[in-house]
Amino acid sequence: MSMPRIIRRTGLLAGALVASGLLSLALLAQQGPVASSYGPTNQTQTFAQIKAERLAVKAERAKAHTDLLNSRYDLAIKTGPNKMSGGKAVPVGPTAKLAGATWDQLDKMTPAQIKEKGLFPYKPLPFPDHAEGGMLFPEMTIKPLPRLVRFDLDFDLPEAVLPDAAPAIYLTTRPDLGDVAKGRLITLSNYYEIFNGILNPKQLEGLRLLLTQFPQQQFNATEDRRTDRNDGMLGVTCFDCHVNGHTNRATHLVGDIRPQEFRHRINTPSLRGVNIQRLFGSQRALKTVEDFTEFEQRAAYFDGDICMAAKKGINVLERGSQVHFMAEFMALLDFPPASKLNIYGELDPAKATPSELRGEALFNGKAQCGRCHPAPYYTDNSMHNLQAERFYKQELVNGMMMAHDGPIKTFPLRGTKDSPPYLHDGRCFTLEDTVEYFNLVQQLHLTAQEKQELASFMRCL
Repeated sequence: MSMPRIIRRTGLLAGALVASGLLSLALLAQQGPVASSYGPTNQTQTFAQIKAERLAVKAERAKAHTDLLNSRYDLAIKTGPNKMSGGKAVPVGPTAKLAGATWDQLDKMTPAQIKEKGLFPYKPLPFPDHAEGGMLFPEMTIKPLPRLVRFDLDFDLPEAVLPDAAPAIYLTTRPDLGDVAKGRLITLSNYYEIFNGILNPKQLEGLRLLLTQFPQQQFNATEDRRTDRNDGMLGVTCFDCHVNGHTNRATHLVGDIRPQEFRHRINTPSLRGVNIQRLFGSQRALKTVEDFTEFEQRAAYFDGDICMAAKKGINVLERGSQVHFMAEFMALLDFPPASKLNIYGELDPAKATPSELRGEALFNGKAQCGRCHPAPYYTDNSMHNLQAERFYKQELVNGMMMAHDGPIKTFPLRGTKDSPPYLHDGRCFTLEDTVEYFNLVQQLHLTAQEKQELASFMRCL
């Protein structure tokens, strides 16, 4: 057997032994660094060395990413009169900057012409430092939870295009209560006081686990963490990204694609309406929320690297109790009320405006949205490939390959005004951007008024 194969198998065996408890991390460290087919272990570098290396490139890479965002978007975000269910103003657009053509001119061009001239305004969105990746949280979440600060990276998107900082919580079992959160960020220190008497003991335990910190690739006690903390406040919780059972649009890179430049940026989806969904993960098509919960703990938390997970202290949840309890609570998270929808999830003509009703007709007709997003929950629980790569060239931009997106899950549109930015990577900052994106990709040839009416309808959902 060749030496590289021996080293590779040794690394895999060591990872398996650590995971099973048969080999201690202390003993492994005494043996010296072990090569792994999954990447370096960083055991040859100290925390100070790793931090210095990351800080040395921070400013340069942040500037490159900021320049990219400014070249693609108008970051002076406007808001309209509509409010999210938690009270935050809904951003309006489109925010995409056009270079060399107007929306009307783009509408008249073929995909090949747009691609050749490099005019497509909604190319895949890179991570702030795509070569590095990892979980990254917006400032509005870091302020109340400072343990989530990374010394090497700052969140990139304007707060105006993010959901409420403390989103409303609606329960399928107690719709009479309305918003249970009432502007509060649910944490381990207050969940019991807020939910005791509303949830049963099993559901309370599931919520506790969703609020409990566990080690993760960038937030852990090892030398290659991306946080300065070493006070025991290490790790992340499910609800650090899925704030209040919704989302703050925290971002990271999909764990199951290699090489690094082909990995997609991931826009944290909402957990509202999990009870009606049948696919989980933007592309993984996991069949139950229990599968997804376990997958996140075992793989996504550690970028799909099982050896690094073992080193950093992976917490393997027990499927029959812990995972089950967590899933039971998540299944209670309901969509926000939509006062203009009837019991079939369609607009009530007595409550909707003429513009909203025309938007609904477009949604189910000319715009063809209803093909993938049928009422009442506005999802077909399937995956679709829009083949958007017809409109842009495959090229490396800020460490990310502008390549094919592939099949993507149809996310529910109920409550969609609460969930900017849009698409799996957040490249469409507003509903108006999303309409422009699909108008081009589906070649719908909508008029300016039709686009406005379509966005108006979606804000009713």
